[in-house]
Amino acid sequence: MVDVERTLDEAGLTNPHVREYVAHWANITGAERIEVVSAADDARLVQEALDAGELLPAGEGRYYSRSYYKDTARAEERTIVATSNEADKGVYNNWKPAAEMKPKLVELMTGASAGKTMYVIPYLMSPKGSPVEKFAAGVELTDNRNVVLQMIRMARVGVEYINDLGDSFVKAVHVTGDLENLGQGTPDDKRYFVTVADERTILHFGSSYGGNALLGKIAHGLRQGSYDGWKNGFLVEQFMLLGITDKQTGKKYNICGGFPSASGKTNLAMTLAPDALGDRYYVEFYGDDIAWIWVGDDGKLYGMNPENGVFGVAKDTNEKTNPTAIDSIVPGTGAIFTNVAYNPKTQEVWWEGRGEKPTDLDGWEDWKGEVIADRAPEHADDPWAHPNSRFTTTLANVPNVAKDFEDPKGVEIHGIIFGGRTRDREPLIRAITDIAEGVYDGLTLGAEATAAADGLEGVLRYDPMSMRPFMSYSEADYAAHWLEVIGRATTKPIFAHVNWFQRGEDGRFLWPGYRENLRPLNWLMEFLNGEVEGVQTPVGILPKREELNLEGLDEQALADLDTLLTIDVPRWQQEMGFREKHLAQFDGLPEEIWEAHRRVASALDA
Repeated sequence: MVDVERTLDEAGLTNPHVREYVAHWANITGAERIEVVSAADDARLVQEALDAGELLPAGEGRYYSRSYYKDTARAEERTIVATSNEADKGVYNNWKPAAEMKPKLVELMTGASAGKTMYVIPYLMSPKGSPVEKFAAGVELTDNRNVVLQMIRMARVGVEYINDLGDSFVKAVHVTGDLENLGQGTPDDKRYFVTVADERTILHFGSSYGGNALLGKIAHGLRQGSYDGWKNGFLVEQFMLLGITDKQTGKKYNICGGFPSASGKTNLAMTLAPDALGDRYYVEFYGDDIAWIWVGDDGKLYGMNPENGVFGVAKDTNEKTNPTAIDSIVPGTGAIFTNVAYNPKTQEVWWEGRGEKPTDLDGWEDWKGEVIADRAPEHADDPWAHPNSRFTTTLANVPNVAKDFEDPKGVEIHGIIFGGRTRDREPLIRAITDIAEGVYDGLTLGAEATAAADGLEGVLRYDPMSMRPFMSYSEADYAAHWLEVIGRATTKPIFAHVNWFQRGEDGRFLWPGYRENLRPLNWLMEFLNGEVEGVQTPVGILPKREELNLEGLDEQALADLDTLLTIDVPRWQQEMGFREKHLAQFDGLPEEIWEAHRRVASALDA
């Protein structure tokens, strides 16, 4: 049996609550040895992973990882929030009783790490000294070295973050399991990804993939965090966060916001000013995926990105769509690529949307490790990289990361935006000054379904606040919590809805997007400041054409601007019926939300 006490002594892990927890789970999982890790261990662990073939070199100071081919994405249907109170059950959180789930996970994990090392990862999902620090600490136990390396990039890792925190830490246990014999996607599926939210315990079994295995990220940073926030007066959201400085006036604004999948969140988070406006505006990156938001003692709204890195989707990431991301994964950054195409002869990586596909196939392997040159003709056009392939890099590698991203005070939040993906009806930007209407807008956020998916062309798949896969308590309580937290702020943020994806009748996008998206955000901050007045519509305030800074915008976008700044009333009236049906699923929704819905519907009818 491994000598747990001696190992923890040697690592300087003194917190008695953490020590007890490690010993308990070492006994259950049957790990052969224990190793406490810190960020300082990265180079050694990388070399061990290279020697073991778990990582492959991807050029100087970059690495390639391939996961089991059935283990390449989050598995929402296997992801559960468990508590001891059935009132926590929501429409989306896949709630189960803790008394049912905990014994099931203990049984699956018993002896499942035999012969392996249990890595102890003490981590913090906030800068040290943050007002939310006691909710941000965790200790992940994992039997997978690649998970350790990814966590070192995504969180602040070391015993110094948890030694003085007593019992205020999330207990996060990850056991990989026998990936080839877990029955993924069958009735005998053995995978479970459970957050026991009211006990601040995370139990994940049966995966080595990012969102299922990096427990500080989604399981703690979003699911557990949002439950803790609900009970303790702050918000935890799947939001990006950026800062915009107007060099002419010296004013700086910070905007956070939620976007459903494939609606441009990471590209916006990492955006730069358009070339024509670069002399005036400087954009800073805070985070692309999660924001924790609270009201400060001064009555202002503050936020921070709890992560220490970026776990980005590789597909379609290139110099045009996201030059910042490309600059953050250059040689020497320690970046890890997962499930992209790889060439062991040249140590190059490639993915769809990265640029021209290599024409010389010599050495190239797809995301499954199969030789591309040997493909049968009927598979010649199969993707080289998995659509959910990833890159992992630290925030320090992002060229325009904000200078104060480590400030424990967080940064003041001036604007909260929601960004759906719709081809019509939804204008470029609409500002919302009423808090209940802003929260209502977030609850009815959605992206267009395809005919293939739902059989209803143009109908939205609703994704409240972009938190649908990450909800940890009921939607009615969630709406009430939003109203309470924002209502407590004496300096209110401005809400807005943005849409970069409106199309013309010929199917082309009317707005160029990417770096040009800074223009409507600048207008929003000018509106907040009382410098522009906009045009009142039933669904919010739209910019007047002359209020937008259009310097250097291409002629096609200028020609399409009138369409982008109008609303299609009949389509909106149709949408209100869909929204009513969507909101009716949530028993006990605050009356303020229904009042906001009726106000918008009445204004459209008028």
